[in-house]
Amino acid sequence: MKTVITLSAALILGFSSCKAQNKYDIKTAKTYAEISVKTDGKWEGRKYIGGTVFKNVDKLKLAPEHTDHSFDIRYEGPGWESNRIGYRLYLDWRNAIDIFGKKTAAIILPQVGQDNFDSYHEMSDWGADILKAGKGIGIGSIDRYLDGKKLHFYEVDSTLAYVENKVNESKVKVDYFGWKTASDKIDFTSELTIKPDQLYTQHTIKTSKEIQGICTGIVKQKNTELLKKESKNKKWAYLATYGTQSLVPDKLGMAIFYETSTIENIADTDLDYLLVFKPTTKSTSFYFLGAWEQEKDGIKTKEEFIKYLDERLEVLNKKGKM
Repeated sequence: MKTVITLSAALILGFSSCKAQNKYDIKTAKTYAEISVKTDGKWEGRKYIGGTVFKNVDKLKLAPEHTDHSFDIRYEGPGWESNRIGYRLYLDWRNAIDIFGKKTAAIILPQVGQDNFDSYHEMSDWGADILKAGKGIGIGSIDRYLDGKKLHFYEVDSTLAYVENKVNESKVKVDYFGWKTASDKIDFTSELTIKPDQLYTQHTIKTSKEIQGICTGIVKQKNTELLKKESKNKKWAYLATYGTQSLVPDKLGMAIFYETSTIENIADTDLDYLLVFKPTTKSTSFYFLGAWEQEKDGIKTKEEFIKYLDERLEVLNKKGKM
């Protein structure tokens, strides 16, 4: 595992090593991605005990002991953000994506979870964790849906996570080797890219062999309305929810934009709205997003949210990409 730079050094040097390569500077950046771990403690069973400070790394091989709430990774996995919103991935069997609502345009992830493991659940000056994923899929993450059941990432031979920051985008990549579900064992790649001034993340996935049931989706919450629409050329569509569904609680919209030709079916389950992909070994890309009403100059009504979604759908209709 290669340690790139500690958080304190990063703030002092302004990510000078990255800047030398691609002129990325966290002090002026509009996107950021990180994964931050403790390395000076020890494992006791499935819990990481001790350790004095979290250190940022550009590459992490997940410890075989790691599971949910192991305390070795700050906020439980990699995080990425734009100047408008933040996300994190539970890098364990849950494999769910959560949302950090931001009340500032500043980069906030370096300070999240530093003072206490789950302090980000409490509202602060920068914002908070605003989505309860629970047993659901979160937003835009990956699972497998087979015979009416979600098959999580319980059995994986090894997992490698990477982060990369450039001037015009930040990226998280995760390689899962030997993901076993039902009678299938595959390698799976997930690449998450966020750009300046945007709410959405582009999620590109790839499997080593064709299997049925690979899915993404949106976790169901109470007090929400389901929204659906296809583009004029029928090549793109969105699936979205809007309502008082944040943990605050207040208004939050969530959406996924997808190519209609890639989807086998839409499953309405007890926990989630799921988009089930057709089996393929080709790379498949889709977009997901959250829109929180407390974002600076944010989307505050259902009408504004639908207007935003329709504008994004028109871009996809004309260009085939965001």
